[in-house]
Amino acid sequence: MNSSLEPNAESIAARRASKKAGGSALWFLLFWIVMIGIGVVATYLYSNHMKQQMISQIQTSTNQQIAEMKADYSAQLKSMSEEMNTLKSKVDTFNELLTFTKDNASSKTDNSNKLYTQLNDVKQKLDALQKKMDLLK
Repeated sequence: MNSSLEPNAESIAARRASKKAGGSALWFLLFWIVMIGIGVVATYLYSNHMKQQMISQIQTSTNQQIAEMKADYSAQLKSMSEEMNTLKSKVDTFNELLTFTKDNASSKTDNSNKLYTQLNDVKQKLDALQKKMDLLK
């Protein structure tokens, strides 16, 4: 005596099974959405960590290269300064010798021309060295 208005046992069992299956599918889908979200967040955090690590390494490398360049620059500047002082002392010596030969020169000797030539050569070298030092500064 089943009337069409009363639900039978089979239809009730089918509804319960479909509700359970629908609930399981919902929980499964929710689980995967959460897992994907966790994966995206983990990837973002890891990429930020790697970026910071690379920046730190590059900064360390750059600071080391700058220190090496400063040391090299200082060594070159010191070397040129010493060379300039040496040339300056040579110029002073030549000036003294030139003054002495001028005072003692006679018409027979042509030593003063040689000294002027040497003095001009030394002055040219000194000027070139001065230009190099100015460029380094």
